[in-house]
Amino acid sequence: MIYWLLFYEFLTIGLVAVGGGLVTIPFLAELSNKYGWYSLDELTDMIAVSEITPGTIGINMATFAGFQTAGICGGIIATLGLALPAFIILLFFSNIIVKYKSNRIFQSILFGIRPAAIALILYAGWVIAKLSLTEWKTQLLSLILLVLSFVIKKSPLIYIVIGAAAGIFFDL
Repeated sequence: MIYWLLFYEFLTIGLVAVGGGLVTIPFLAELSNKYGWYSLDELTDMIAVSEITPGTIGINMATFAGFQTAGICGGIIATLGLALPAFIILLFFSNIIVKYKSNRIFQSILFGIRPAAIALILYAGWVIAKLSLTEWKTQLLSLILLVLSFVIKKSPLIYIVIGAAAGIFFDL
């Protein structure tokens, strides 16, 4: 039963998470509240681990959430549920997309989806901030890294390493 529920929930997320893996975060927070499969603290850990590991964040988070809920089989099932809608859409609609990519109506649809995707990503950022920035030290570190990332345009990996080092050094 848990496997079908995992598959259904992640399939649903995969259908509506337009904009990439970050968009899955509010849905994962909702699953935490709805089923208690993992805590919100564990969700923030999932986000951190998914950000620094290879692969897409949505797939990494689905795998981790499924594993946390129902072991290895749960991780596989949640991952398949999340990835299946995108796979089917690409498989069946790739020819249509290529055929109609110059169509004005099709271009208008894609143009309209962009702001929705941006809004969902910004909302995901808000959810992450509420879950993660609970102490003044993490708020300050986040602000410093944000300013540095705008001023000194370096690889995001550098800021992840700085954040990890600061977390160890300052016991965050």
